[in-house]
Amino acid sequence: MHRVPLSALLATVALAAAPLAAQDSSLASPGTFVLRAAHLIDGTGAAEINNAAVVVVGDSITWVGSAANVKAPPGARTIDLGDATLLPGFIDAHVHLAGRELGDPEGDESAVHDYDQYGAILGVNHAKSTLLDGFTSVRNVGAPFYDDMALRKAINASQIWGPRMENAGYAIGITGGHCDENGFKPGLFDGSYKTGIANGVDEVRAAVRYQIKQGADVIKTCATGGVLSEGDAVGASQYTYEELHAMVEEANKLGRKVAAHAHGTEGIKVAVRAGVSSIEHGSFLDEEGAKMMAAKGTYLVPTLSAGEAVETAAQSGALKGLRREKGLASAKAMRNSVKIARAAGVKIALGTDAGVGRHGTNAHEFTLMTTWGGMSNMESIVAGTLSGAKLLGWDEHVGSLTAGKWADIVAVPGDPLKDIKNMEKALFVMKGGAVYKTPAVALHP
Repeated sequence: MHRVPLSALLATVALAAAPLAAQDSSLASPGTFVLRAAHLIDGTGAAEINNAAVVVVGDSITWVGSAANVKAPPGARTIDLGDATLLPGFIDAHVHLAGRELGDPEGDESAVHDYDQYGAILGVNHAKSTLLDGFTSVRNVGAPFYDDMALRKAINASQIWGPRMENAGYAIGITGGHCDENGFKPGLFDGSYKTGIANGVDEVRAAVRYQIKQGADVIKTCATGGVLSEGDAVGASQYTYEELHAMVEEANKLGRKVAAHAHGTEGIKVAVRAGVSSIEHGSFLDEEGAKMMAAKGTYLVPTLSAGEAVETAAQSGALKGLRREKGLASAKAMRNSVKIARAAGVKIALGTDAGVGRHGTNAHEFTLMTTWGGMSNMESIVAGTLSGAKLLGWDEHVGSLTAGKWADIVAVPGDPLKDIKNMEKALFVMKGGAVYKTPAVALHP
């Protein structure tokens, strides 16, 4: 058996951890740059700027506007991206970076075959491909064994590539619900509040406190059944109002928001009444529920990419039985839910449920928000930038191209206001002033 020398392995890890800079080592860490492009969309919904420039000093943006008025700081290097559009780093408010993707042939039995650490190892490549797709920030809403915490630590220490992460730890749900491991013999997966299985108000409060103890920035809960779980109806309510209200109260008291997985009509309404900050999926949202969300300021995170993925899997026969039925029904309903939410004035943030859909294709959600959801190109862009930042509570630092914010900047070819599919073709990615992806462009002092 061939063994790779330890020195070679360490060199490979060090190379993978550094920002791009294969063409030019001066890009490997924050510096002073002038980024130029034919167009700029700042993420706020304001009109596009043509012949635009952004000045970056260190890890922050210091100036944004017309290239005709830019004053390059001393020592600045110019990256001219040509016929491209500068945008804020994209934000995906619903991912699962760790673990196997839908369609992995070993996925259904991974819970009994995989080592606990395996999900985090898979997550290294998932995090990198997400960043290179233009997503500089994500909200990871649920991961067993605190794989999300391990990934975040490695990313923050510059040991691996990846986006900024807001993490939930274990998702919290009822025994036998969507957040549980079902379909195995009795006794094999009997969870506790420490692993997110909580019943009744007292256990729910204990579960919230425990996830926060382990580093959770946000609390994820399963308010209804789901598509890929065994033995539960996709729209069935799972927590009572009293349990959800206690969860929200406890989380808010400790400075956290609650994100509620909710497909079913009534489950959505119960979660909104209880005060959750966002409804994830919202497949069977009706007009009454949408009006409640708008009145409460509750975000919808539609995850249309997941709907497309499960619909494709169901049509191909990869999903069978009840899961196939649930996949087809929820995907069909999703095509209307965003339109209902938009008509009611509900705030919408982009989320993909990556892990159900493929990692590194997150930007396809921009396209689906227009084709399935009826949103304008600009609305979908705002949903994946400033709206996502506001939901995560990070809008002071990211989400728009604004002087004083962190230099998380993406460029896509052409003009996405004319062709939203251009959002799927990130050609330049900067996070915190360091360049992770760049085309062969004019780069000069």
